[in-house]
Amino acid sequence: MSWLSSLKSVFSPAQEVKEQEIQNVLQNYILPNSNNALKDRITQVNVEGRVLQITINTFPEEADHLQKIHDDLADALEKCGIQELNMHVIQQKIQHAHSHSQSCSSHEHGQAGHSCSSQPKTESHTQSKSQKLPPVVDASSQTKIEQDPNNPPIQKAAPQQRDVPKHPRIQNVILVSSGKGGVGKSTTTVNLALALQKMGLKVGVLDADIYGPSIPTMLGNAGRTPMIEAENFVPLEAYGMAVLSIGHLIGKENTPVAWRGPKATGALMQLFNQTLWPDLDVLMIDMPPGTGDIQLTMAQRIPVTGAVIVTTPQNVALMDAVKGIELFNKAQIPVIGVVENMSTHICSNCGHQEQIFGQGGGDQLSAQYDIPLLGRLPLNVNIRENVDAGRPSVIAGDDAAESYIAIAEKIKKSLTKVEKDPHRIF
Repeated sequence: MSWLSSLKSVFSPAQEVKEQEIQNVLQNYILPNSNNALKDRITQVNVEGRVLQITINTFPEEADHLQKIHDDLADALEKCGIQELNMHVIQQKIQHAHSHSQSCSSHEHGQAGHSCSSQPKTESHTQSKSQKLPPVVDASSQTKIEQDPNNPPIQKAAPQQRDVPKHPRIQNVILVSSGKGGVGKSTTTVNLALALQKMGLKVGVLDADIYGPSIPTMLGNAGRTPMIEAENFVPLEAYGMAVLSIGHLIGKENTPVAWRGPKATGALMQLFNQTLWPDLDVLMIDMPPGTGDIQLTMAQRIPVTGAVIVTTPQNVALMDAVKGIELFNKAQIPVIGVVENMSTHICSNCGHQEQIFGQGGGDQLSAQYDIPLLGRLPLNVNIRENVDAGRPSVIAGDDAAESYIAIAEKIKKSLTKVEKDPHRIF
């Protein structure tokens, strides 16, 4: 059972993916200009959420029909709840006097692989024809495609931020990211969100740390489950903010989220797109550490205003933070600035300050990439105690509260600059 089916079976009676209808479509489809049934060519079918992956065998003379096969199946499967079809084509080698077709080729092992895929269709179905067409590309590292210059294969570039439509109810999306775990990213997220709210902004929080969701505990609503309305999640409330986390959906706090990449990214997209977010000035997204599937999905499919990098002065943390910055640069996502967390340890008995993780790391990162150092946060026991109790520093008013508010003020100013930038198209 897919992650989407699992979620829906628990939280909603609706089943968006109709497996029996999918089976009927695949069994009854006849290949164009022939009497051959698709079911006899299928070697593998896999459903991940609302994405269907299918592998079929074809012959060189059928290359001209691959586009039609894909489009016919995509249209029929959409009615079954499938939003994206990935079709992998294995070309069987047979003897022909004529040359290979423009979109298929054979090699010494007797097969050539190609793949066709379609991106998910929006609810308004306003995609252009060029966006709907799937790419036909080489899926075999050992195969060299012979291309007809007058009729080249369809290519599709990776999605870019400029092509991602803006969320109808969210003005700005800010990613709080770190290349390394354990640097205080989630604590920084909730405190900056509360600080921005304190300045009069309407703020929401999405916990995208799929494998280690801690936002529910930090905001004091762990154990609560969101309601379902018209097959959409209704976000929970915490200190006046709309909040949603995978931790609110998995039940007990000690339940592991043992999902592979496609399921994790699919779940994240559902939390963003299938949630009844109120009108928000800012949605803060607590990212998981690293630069893997989830981070790439966020960069390509969610309209992001900017990213905040959280690091410690430690060299190991800085090395990983650099990777995060490079990812955002390649995805054309502005980096708002760097927050140096655990900058100084303050002794709770005598008040002595010591840089136990080193010093100057945030300054080094800021200078290297010409991005602002938004501020430094201390390693203070009160921060940990308050966030563990579900009362973050900005709510508890501890010694770190002013530091978070000062950083949030700089973020708010950066958002004003972004909104006034005439060159932005989203």
